[in-house]
This record gives sequence, structure tokens and C-alpha cells, in this order.
Amino acid sequence: MDHVFPGCYTALVTPMRGERGDSVDYEALQQLVEFQVAGGVSGILAVGTTGESATLNWEEHSEVILKTDEFVAGRCKVIAGTGSNCTEETVASTHHVAEHGIEAVLLVEPYYNGPSSIEIRKEYMEPVARQFPDLQVIPYVIPGRTGTQLLPEDLALLHKDCPNVKAVKEASGQPDNMRRTRECCGPHFDILSGDDGLTFNMMTDPTVGACGVISVISNVAPAAVSRMTSALLEGEVEEAKRLANALEPLFNLVTVKTSEDSPWGRRECKARNPLPIKTLMRLLGMPVGGLRRPLGKMTARGLDRVLQAVGHVNKENPQVLEPIEQAFQVDVEERLNNPAYRAGLTYAEGET
Repeated sequence: MDHVFPGCYTALVTPMRGERGDSVDYEALQQLVEFQVAGGVSGILAVGTTGESATLNWEEHSEVILKTDEFVAGRCKVIAGTGSNCTEETVASTHHVAEHGIEAVLLVEPYYNGPSSIEIRKEYMEPVARQFPDLQVIPYVIPGRTGTQLLPEDLALLHKDCPNVKAVKEASGQPDNMRRTRECCGPHFDILSGDDGLTFNMMTDPTVGACGVISVISNVAPAAVSRMTSALLEGEVEEAKRLANALEPLFNLVTVKTSEDSPWGRRECKARNPLPIKTLMRLLGMPVGGLRRPLGKMTARGLDRVLQAVGHVNKENPQVLEPIEQAFQVDVEERLNNPAYRAGLTYAEGET
């Protein structure tokens, strides 16, 4: 089957200067782009959720997308995250990047204001797709974050009425929803996994038939995640399974849950993407900087979880992280074992 978006696309972090993300670090952005291209990714998603889209102003938002495209220089695809919870803002952002030659945009479901699936289609996705018929428009279904959902039936109507809607980023976490999407949208529609840990199953389940992933973990392991997806597309299931098993501890870091003490008892702390991946990248010596508020730091228990997972991968499958050493001139083993590199990555005792 011919696919429009086969393979691995990295949902790239946005590197910042300063502990509080004072400004975007474009020199570091270029380094991260080079690392991804060298890792063989099919494309890069600029300014998705992992790229802290919610806290970049619109000038930064557009500049990061255009700089990413400039740094990529045609070596892989670039997808621009231009979605929001305001159709007019989304149209303006999409217009700006389209003027500069971007060929694909990702539109997250409108968060917080909670439109129905019909409204999402008619008042948000469809106006963008119709106004920019030469752009590939990729809906992003992630109800756990947005509080709403573009349902498979409306996605199929959108696909039917707008020829430039040929793919979806599927992060519902619900296999039945994925299968219904395939049933409604037909065999030639591209389903991209939006959950690293579900990619193998989504690509091997014939009732889903995903053709790739928009990945968080490829920020640190682009070569391994790319090879896993290409192996699946080429029918090399055993090789893909080996890589999926090697990467599984990292896949489990997209969200890190811990139980933390308080004066009134214990409470759950959920460190959500991009906090764990950016913390891991800082730990490994990659130039990403801090996060913008309201995101902050992990707890010590959360960082321990990260260290255990990445330590296991480095021990059992060191080739997964070796490209980081070459690209950023670091010693992964030293950075994992030297407590000095953990300084500033967590809230201090008493701050939580």
C-alpha cells in the first residue's frame, strides 16, 4: 500500500535558554534537528505538545516551525503544529507557515472549550482543510488532553469531503477507536500512532494497520525508533519486536507517575510529556534547557524512575543511546552514574 506518511516522525522538543525557558535556543534547535536527520527519521513535527506549543507565543511558534524547516533543508518532511482551541488563530498560523512552503500541518483537537465531534469537523478542521487545499492536514486525536474528541465517523466525513486529509495522529489509547477509524476511513487512510508504547501493536494489528508513529522517545533514540517502524513496514516483525522490547523502558517514560508525601498524606504526582523526556535529555547532556511554567521539574522519585529505565536500556541495549554520545560528545554511562548531572533536575527536598 502507498502511504503519504509512512515511518517515524519525531515530535521535537523546543530547546530553551534558562531554567524557566526564558527564550528559544535556535542554535540548540539546529543541533537537535541534525541529530534527528542523522537518525534517519521520516520527518519532524515542530511545535507539537512535546514542543511546548501551549507556552510559546505565536511569534515564537511560527519561528520555531520555520527555523526547523530551514535546518531540515529538505532532508525529511516537516509537519507544523498549528492547531489551537481557536479556529481563527489556527487559520492565521497555518497561513503563515504555508506562505513559507510548509506542506503539512497537525491540528490538535480544540482543547478546553469542548466542541462536539461535529463541531470539531465543521467549525475547525474543515475550514482549515478547505482554505489550504495544497496542505496535508493531519487531525490529532488525543481526548485525554483535550477533553473532547473527533470521532471516527466525523474523521471519515472530513476525509471524504477534503482530499488533503489523508492521515490522523491517533492517541486515543483505545483500540476500538483505532479499529473504527480504519473501518470508517478505509484502507488507504494513514493512521499514525501517537503513543510510543502502542506503536508495535497498532502497526501489526491488521484491523488498525498503522503506518508509523509521531514519537516522543525518538527525541533520544531516533535511529532505533525509525528502524523499528521501517522493519514493520518491510514485514520484518521479529526485528521490530526486538527493537520494541529494547525501547519499552523508554516508552514507559512518556508519563511518569509517583506517590509523593505531603503533610496531609500521600498524593499522586503525574509528570507528563514533555517533562520526563526533556529531563532525560538534560540528564544525557543534550542541549534542551528548562521548561516554561506551569511545567517545572520532576520529583526525586520521578527522576529515579527515569534513571532506572534509561540505565536498564543502556546496560542491555547500549546501541540505542550510542548515537547521543557521538552527536553531543558525552559519555552516557558517566552521566547516568554521576550525581552531579542530576543537580537542578528535581525539586529540592521540602519543595514538594
